Amino acid sequence: MSTIELTKENFDQVVSDNDFVLIDFWASWCGPCLRFAPVYEKASERHTDLVFAKVDTEAQQELAAAFDIRSIPTLMIVRENVAVFAQPGALPEPALEDVIGQARELDMDAVRKAIDEAQAGAQG
Repeated sequence: MSTIELTKENFDQVVSDNDFVLIDFWASWCGPCLRFAPVYEKASERHTDLVFAKVDTEAQQELAAAFDIRSIPTLMIVRENVAVFAQPGALPEPALEDVIGQARELDMDAVRKAIDEAQAGAQG
């Protein structure tokens, strides 16, 4: 599957319509971004059941700011509308595969419960 270009116009719909979205925040002038691109593309071909998306941080500065992206490339994984992973840096292929595997194995009910408990603790 080819990657989807995310913009502020389609971001919410793509993330809410899909249970598992990988997002690569990148820019055309960024050397590490360009080296990570083929690794990311290969992973998208291997994991055809997942949505692979890219955010051009130059063209989508509002979106990058909304996620407090300070370093690129940054990889984010959103499962069931919850950001479960966000890390700057170009991942080598084995590390990307490992992160995808860990994100697949997450018990999202347990993740949501932990978030709810953390929020309740912060309020109380």
